[in-house]
Amino acid sequence: MPRQGMIGSGGGEVTAPTMIMNRLKQYKRQLWRCPKCGHRFVGRNMWHSCGRHRLAGHFRGQSAALRQTFAAFVAAARTCGPVTVYAQQTRIVLQGRVRFAGAVVHRQWLDVGLWLRRRAGHPLLTRIESFGRLGYGHHFRLRTAADVDKALVRLMREAYVVGQQD
Repeated sequence: MPRQGMIGSGGGEVTAPTMIMNRLKQYKRQLWRCPKCGHRFVGRNMWHSCGRHRLAGHFRGQSAALRQTFAAFVAAARTCGPVTVYAQQTRIVLQGRVRFAGAVVHRQWLDVGLWLRRRAGHPLLTRIESFGRLGYGHHFRLRTAADVDKALVRLMREAYVVGQQD
């Protein structure tokens, strides 16, 4: 017989609150699409810069190695699940359900960021900013595709989960 507050029997018992949360996850609202720029958001009419920018514009005049570094970063994100890449005026963002990662192209490196719920460490970490109860923005300086190492991919997976709003 299941314990009080538990549903199911044997090893597959689930608490009633967990079951409710799992159901709520199934009914996430569809994302709103801005009719002008096409970007998707969790809420209707959310403030944004509303511009159409090309990814290639961020890499104009940059080395092929820098473009390959970005491609490795995006490929790592896509191992986690579906990802949309949006070029904005000053940065590039990666979105699952919400934006969870981004990059700013510099002359010799990428400043990439990940949204995590916890503070994390990595040899290429340059700074951490606090988002209060929402977590932390972690910034890394990537110079080559090899900088997208196993440790960074693990952090990417954490950030992807945050970006799914689970």
